[in-house]
Amino acid sequence: MYKIQTLNKISSIGLENFPRDSYEIATDINNPDAILVRSAEMHGMDLGDSVKAVGRAGAGVNNIPCEELAAKGIVVFNTPGANANAVKELVILGLLLSSRPAVAANKWVAGLAGKGDEIPALAEKGKSQFVGPELKGKTLGVIGLGAIGAMVANTAIALGMNVIGYDPFLSVKAALSLDRNVKISDTLEGVYTKSDYITVHVPQTNDTKGMINASSIKTMKDGVRIINFARGGLVNNADVLAALASGKVASLITDFADEELLKCDKVICLPHLGASTPEAEDNCAVMAVQELRDFLEFGEIRNSVNFPKTFLNEEIPANGTRLCIAHKNIPNMIAQFTTVLGNAKLNIAGMVDQNKNDLAYALIDVDGKVEDEPLKALEAIDGVIKVRPIYN
Repeated sequence: MYKIQTLNKISSIGLENFPRDSYEIATDINNPDAILVRSAEMHGMDLGDSVKAVGRAGAGVNNIPCEELAAKGIVVFNTPGANANAVKELVILGLLLSSRPAVAANKWVAGLAGKGDEIPALAEKGKSQFVGPELKGKTLGVIGLGAIGAMVANTAIALGMNVIGYDPFLSVKAALSLDRNVKISDTLEGVYTKSDYITVHVPQTNDTKGMINASSIKTMKDGVRIINFARGGLVNNADVLAALASGKVASLITDFADEELLKCDKVICLPHLGASTPEAEDNCAVMAVQELRDFLEFGEIRNSVNFPKTFLNEEIPANGTRLCIAHKNIPNMIAQFTTVLGNAKLNIAGMVDQNKNDLAYALIDVDGKVEDEPLKALEAIDGVIKVRPIYN
């Protein structure tokens, strides 16, 4: 029986994919095998030795200490693309709100309450203060062309915009999904200097934190409109506020509220609504559950942020063992694994080993049951982080 601990409310449609005859799911549970989380803060949490994996029902993992967990052999999964459509739709709304001051107009009209029959004439007279440009024919710069960025780019093309994208890590899958009219820039400056609107869709790292700052803004067109539904730290708020005050930046639409931003009437802050649709929550939960099941039942890794994608096409041999070995990416590891198994007179039926930066992960199918002695010998190898047997 596998035990799953949930740190947030997880979509029931996702949880239904755990077979109840072999999985126990609860918020309070002893010695869980895996944890399902959305936005709960996991930094500083003391995870027991029983925890083998963390499934994040969403794309961002800033709330999870991924490197710390990797050192313990705990695999962290996320669900890229599962909420992409929800975020894309909100980004398109952000584009519209950055151009057409509908929020301010709505607040102004609400102030006409109580004026009765005068309201239509007053509204008609006052509408001129809420003029804004159309999107059609303008240029949108999309920084980051992953699942969300690519969808935003394609939708903007459909709206009649010109689109310039930038992504130094553009995958083949993402490239194939892009509308042929999307132009790719080799540099960020190529996006900054030509775009009327800029939307960012990259993770927050040491390299991207504060990427929208005084220096980058200086290269942008006058009156540029900035949309950020990725991560709050990508934008240097003080620099953008200064640019808003000078008129260099016309507006900022962000999903990350901040005290200083709320004081500026050229900023619209939303309460992190990007993935807040029932469809996105269901999609993320279903995907995270499947990732955890594949890992717990077969040792397979897909969409991990701290371990490499690894899977064996073969099923676990009948009456056999699949060894799941998290280890450091250093020479001679595989030779040591095979030596231990050979000394135990165990036949290897299949094997794969993949690496990601300093870490690696091996799946080894063995005919027969691997007993405690060879398991302990594997664990004792210098560089091995965790060994987990799955018996068929």
